[in-house]
Amino acid sequence: MSTLSDFLDLSQSSLKWAALSIAFNPIFWNIVARAAHVPKFSPFLVEYRKHYLTRIFGNPYYGCYFLAIAIFTLGIVRDHVYQLALEGQPYYAPVHQPILGGVLFAVGSVLVLSSMYALGVTGTYLGDYFGILMDAPVTGFPFNVTGSPMYWGSTLNFLGVALYKGKVAGILLTAEVFILYWFALQWEDPFTAEIYAKRERERAKAKQGGKSQ
Repeated sequence: MSTLSDFLDLSQSSLKWAALSIAFNPIFWNIVARAAHVPKFSPFLVEYRKHYLTRIFGNPYYGCYFLAIAIFTLGIVRDHVYQLALEGQPYYAPVHQPILGGVLFAVGSVLVLSSMYALGVTGTYLGDYFGILMDAPVTGFPFNVTGSPMYWGSTLNFLGVALYKGKVAGILLTAEVFILYWFALQWEDPFTAEIYAKRERERAKAKQGGKSQ
């Protein structure tokens, strides 16, 4: 009769480090980006705090590029720690689905890379938090498939690797990724929507002011 230890080793420190690195990344970029250029919400007013990274680097683009490098580097570290964690975990044959894992990883990679291409550096790495807004929302692929292709594509990558290697621990860590990204979107989507809504209100106000002159 199989026991938990037959397919999951909770004593491995690498598993704990992987869980911590997965949790750290979305928490980090939300805290830093919001400190960099954060609208404070109230029912009637959006007011901006000081632009900390913009002030440090002297330019919102430089601040955004710094954050992009930090997020990208942390992502590489997280993925490496995830791989190391799976290497130390027991193999479980029913979970070993290399073909399905490969397909999921390929689909996830397409979603991630195509969204990065569509958004560019500043669009991908929270440029709107620095006041760097796109002219219009991206509605083409992959955003016509899912509103958050970066997050769900990354989740598919984690799951694909877990199935390819046949590791139950990878599925559990993928569940952590999914939960954290879901919670992050509960904050980020309304936050970003309000940034663009504020711009539209300002544009409408400017047009009205121009007509009255």
